[in-house]
Amino acid sequence: MAIFTGAGVALVTPFKDNLEVDYDQLRKLIDYQIENGTDCIIICGTTGEASTLTHEEHLECIRVCCEHVAGRVPVVAGTGSNCTETAVYLSKEAEKYGADGLLLVTPYYNKATQNGLIRHFTTIAEAVKLPIILYNVPGRTGTNIQPETAVYLAKNVPNIVGIKEASGNISQVAKLMSLADGCIDLYSGNDDQIIPLLSLGGKGVISVTSNIIPRDTHNVVAKYMEGDTEEALRLQLKAIDLCAALFCEVNPIPVKKATELMGLTNGKLRMPLTEMEPQNVARLEKAMKDYGIEF
Repeated sequence: MAIFTGAGVALVTPFKDNLEVDYDQLRKLIDYQIENGTDCIIICGTTGEASTLTHEEHLECIRVCCEHVAGRVPVVAGTGSNCTETAVYLSKEAEKYGADGLLLVTPYYNKATQNGLIRHFTTIAEAVKLPIILYNVPGRTGTNIQPETAVYLAKNVPNIVGIKEASGNISQVAKLMSLADGCIDLYSGNDDQIIPLLSLGGKGVISVTSNIIPRDTHNVVAKYMEGDTEEALRLQLKAIDLCAALFCEVNPIPVKKATELMGLTNGKLRMPLTEMEPQNVARLEKAMKDYGIEF
């Protein structure tokens, strides 16, 4: 049984003007997402600026999210780290708070061999009972989960059940799904590749774009699953320019700006992330207007 099917939002973390976490605004963002069809809330991922949250803030965001969602949709907590011990700690705490699943990114900076990845993910998984989605994003971490490694983990560690694939390598994903033979749930980690990954047997997407177009992102997956592939494809292609604009600078800088333009957040970022360049703001505004987003 998949943790979720559909579009899960990789939720931004709102900050106050003094850069403290704005938990009241976080609750409002959660409500906005659920009211607009989002199928799962992913809290404290890359888009949530987890790498600049203190452990206390990280866990409080997860606690507040689980409490406020109150079972309306699944909550998947980002608890990965480049330190296995830290990831175990965060994962155990997230389980206590009532998360429905965990998202574990590959170790970054110190990286790991494929055997190291197996030991890292297995150690975390054995410390909790929650289902786990691996997160493969080599462009950020410098480490690629090879298809054989992902399949080994899914077949040998009972609660490793899924993978968020953000490598952008469709051939690699095809090999993964061929080797897996149904043993792992696949989620797209790239908003411009939802349909291709669904066609390879994917369950959905963990989406940045859902922060600003939750209903349409949900519908891309829902229509595909209903067999209306023509409408799903129309929605996917309609969003291509918007997706490109949302990644014209490092995520989550553009999506934070987009939420600011829409009045959902004040757009504040924590360093080393900085404000968008003016020409890129203009590009984002145009893409949003062309899509039909009012702000």
